[in-house]
Amino acid sequence: MEGIALLDLHNLLHLQRQLDARIKAEHGLAGQDLVPKKLLALQVELSELANETRCFKFWSKKPASELRVILEEYVDALHFVLSLALELGHTDLLLGEEYPKGDLTALFLELIAKSSQLAVTRSEADLTALLTTLLGLGAELGLSESAIEAAYFAKNEVNHQRQADGY
Repeated sequence: MEGIALLDLHNLLHLQRQLDARIKAEHGLAGQDLVPKKLLALQVELSELANETRCFKFWSKKPASELRVILEEYVDALHFVLSLALELGHTDLLLGEEYPKGDLTALFLELIAKSSQLAVTRSEADLTALLTTLLGLGAELGLSESAIEAAYFAKNEVNHQRQADGY
């Protein structure tokens, strides 16, 4: 969990800011409230991640997807949390040293609940709680700081290429 505590959020927010600005400009979204859409996108990404972990599929013996697939889905969720931070103007995030631990299913449910709470309050405290829980999930999944950052950088490039391709 220490590795994730050292995640360079400042750099990731900078990259996310560039991508968000490009998307807003290219899709004519300036001045629009994108928080509800970003929250729903986050919940979809969290559900896709949960599906890859298979943590809730008590009826199935099939194992979780490979860690690289789980990491890719995790980074998709991280993109939207960072995008929400930018959209809400909450970029000076002070994260605690302790992250939630435990059952993956419980952490996913907590993330869905916290994202729904953020939809109502739009507060920095609720955004910080959401990000802290997401980082805790990453730790529980065994994801390292370097793996998360490398996957984030790679996905950011893919997202820019998608914009160039008219995605």
